[in-house]
Amino acid sequence: MSSSPLVMALAKRLQAAGYEDVPTPFKVASVNFEFTWVLRGRAGRALDLVIVVDTMTGGVGETDFAIVRRRIEALSRALDISGSRFVLTVVLAGAAASSEIEGLAETCRVLLVEPIEVELDGTPTNARAARQLDDRIRVLLPLEIPPREGGQGGEQTAEETLQRQLPATLDQAFLKVLLDASREGETVVERELGKFLDAHMKTGNSP
Repeated sequence: MSSSPLVMALAKRLQAAGYEDVPTPFKVASVNFEFTWVLRGRAGRALDLVIVVDTMTGGVGETDFAIVRRRIEALSRALDISGSRFVLTVVLAGAAASSEIEGLAETCRVLLVEPIEVELDGTPTNARAARQLDDRIRVLLPLEIPPREGGQGGEQTAEETLQRQLPATLDQAFLKVLLDASREGETVVERELGKFLDAHMKTGNSP
């Protein structure tokens, strides 16, 4: 795997968001594929397959975009042939021409992460760099609703708006469980809802 600080920063951020590494090379439909870094989601993002391509210093031929495109297209075909439900995302770490991005976008979702200020181990050097990294891969990260600081603004948060629309008799503990689960994805929400309904059906109580 590449030791590029930018690639390390991407990998560490996605790992912190619940993604796990996929050892490379990996096999799909009897074909071996090798990329700088590969991760897959868990829980609500279990169908996300993320390919990190080091366009600056990639050691597996990733500085040649024609090769990168052929590999991604071959991987996409292999996933289709195998009946995989994975959603393929390619993260270009470094630089890429708009025409190159458009070409890849015909096959998969493409994110471009241009160089940001990071330490050699991939740690952003400051809060601004951390925000820049998050902004560039936001679609891959769990939705977070930041708390409103005291005394700032009069608008309600999304959670406050939702709670005002719900009946006061609703189980507040259950509502909190659902709100927490929503940060992990649809699958986790469905699981918690199912557990709640099963429990009430067994006891004969109404939700």
